[in-house]
Amino acid sequence: MTDLNHPWIVSAFLGADTCLLDSVRELRARILFDRGRRPAFRRADGSHTDDQDLDFGAWHFIARRQPDGQPLGYIRLSTPATGDSFQSRAYLGTERYENLLAAQGVEPRHVFEHSRLVVEHRARKLGLGQYLNALAIGAAHHLGAHAMIGTSGTKDGQDRFHEQFGFAAMPGTRRYVEQYTEDVVIMFHRVADGAGRHHDLVTRLRDEFPVVAASTPTPLTTAAPSGRPAPAALIATSGPDRDTWRPTLFAPRDPADFAALTALLASGDVREVHDTLDEQLAELVRSREPSCRDAAEIEDRKRDQLAGLAHWEYGTWVWYPWSRRLVHLLPRDEFRLVRTDRNRGKVNRPEQRRLLGKRIGIIGLSVGNSAALTFALEGIGGAYALADFDDFSLSNLNRLRAGVHELGVNKAVLSARQMFEIDPYLDIEIHRGGLTEDNIEAFFTGGIDLLIEECDTPWVKVAAREYARDLRIPVVMDCNDRGMLDVERFDLEPDRPLLHGLLGDIKSVDVAELGHQEKVEMILAMVDADRISPELAAAFGELGRTLSSWPQLASGVALGGALCGEAARRVLLGLPCVSGRFYTDLDRQLSPERSTVT
Repeated sequence: MTDLNHPWIVSAFLGADTCLLDSVRELRARILFDRGRRPAFRRADGSHTDDQDLDFGAWHFIARRQPDGQPLGYIRLSTPATGDSFQSRAYLGTERYENLLAAQGVEPRHVFEHSRLVVEHRARKLGLGQYLNALAIGAAHHLGAHAMIGTSGTKDGQDRFHEQFGFAAMPGTRRYVEQYTEDVVIMFHRVADGAGRHHDLVTRLRDEFPVVAASTPTPLTTAAPSGRPAPAALIATSGPDRDTWRPTLFAPRDPADFAALTALLASGDVREVHDTLDEQLAELVRSREPSCRDAAEIEDRKRDQLAGLAHWEYGTWVWYPWSRRLVHLLPRDEFRLVRTDRNRGKVNRPEQRRLLGKRIGIIGLSVGNSAALTFALEGIGGAYALADFDDFSLSNLNRLRAGVHELGVNKAVLSARQMFEIDPYLDIEIHRGGLTEDNIEAFFTGGIDLLIEECDTPWVKVAAREYARDLRIPVVMDCNDRGMLDVERFDLEPDRPLLHGLLGDIKSVDVAELGHQEKVEMILAMVDADRISPELAAAFGELGRTLSSWPQLASGVALGGALCGEAARRVLLGLPCVSGRFYTDLDRQLSPERSTVT
């Protein structure tokens, strides 16, 4: 059966076929061995074993992506007919097992057991485990179960996983099991109580079980490669451009630029020529004189602006080598006048010019990318120093505004490209190796009016603030949790303790060689563990276990960019903005009692 909402093809059989059972047992044992985590599932000769009498008389469910593909997941459903061999009975002992069922008011003849839920590493976190679990529970419901029971590990939260399906851990049943190298607990599920948060899925699969049961068992063979050669065009002769980040600007009236532009166009490198100068000139006229709406008058003003030049000679041609686009734009001052025209009423033109005269340093271009793009869009800063050692990866696509064609590009390079595509007249320098003891002084040497610090490295966090305090540079940091924004006005308070003194009189030398747990403890102290969101608090204990890194959402990162932009504009224009820690907690802001409409 192929599930319409999942890419899984599931087959099932009632355990009797010895050949199929041998394949299933090898599959289970290999996955359970888990690269040495559970050594009991591998023999001395290197083969894997998981032989259980419980397999005979049980339903076996196998999931694949293609009908002839490799098996990716498996689960077993044992019926009351094999109740004497249930794992839960062996775990508790017969007397305690029967007493537990009696206490729950169910008879053994109505109890099913599901077990041995395994998923290949390459298919994990894709919903297959959830799907197979729901299928086994739905099958038990269809077959007349009143209740289900099973043993569950606890090391990686398997017990919490089963709770989502309406199972509950039985008090007093948890203990360490040597074979599994972790604590195991008995889980119990009453059919009449429903299947928890996955009740609808279980109900649907209950009704579809007869189709699955009627499917023809497929041998657990390994799919062979097709043997077809890759199309020649897929064998890249050179990789994508991951290094270029600065555009080239041509003033066509300059003889040298004209020659270079002509050579570029003749080279065949230009993929697209984008010329909207006529529309830009019309916007320029309206920006200067909003009351000018007569089409003929606008044309006259456009001709006056060109002052006798041909369209192609006017302004700037910008070459973006990473996208191979050539774009025709207004000259710098006119371009910026039009581009920030809609800021007026909130940021007037003298303030816009003041902001464009500022130089901003941004360290860490994940959350910092949102700030950098917000600044570029809003015209906060005309010059930038960007630093990040990390490359843009697939898992960053949940929060960074970029495309799949940019995977593998350094984040500082990526951010510079994006900013230049907003305003090619910006002055940007990048440090693609991040900040180190060797280059941190150079990062600050060019003169920085404001520092946005958004990195994860403790040494950089502290060292950057040491430099900022010595140079009287204000620091802004968004923590991407509950809208928490830090402002440190070292420009006004040169003796202010770093990070508001939450870490005491900390120095960068003190945090240069921290271990993982020490880093976690430092970050908890820095963000104030009593004020962080419950989700982030829970995540700290799961890092490196069930979570690969800090949880972050695009909405929170976008909010961080907005908060940094607001604080930066206030600081740079001399508007009220004091040192401190501020929260824009959307959970609170969107709570019903805060609505202004009844």
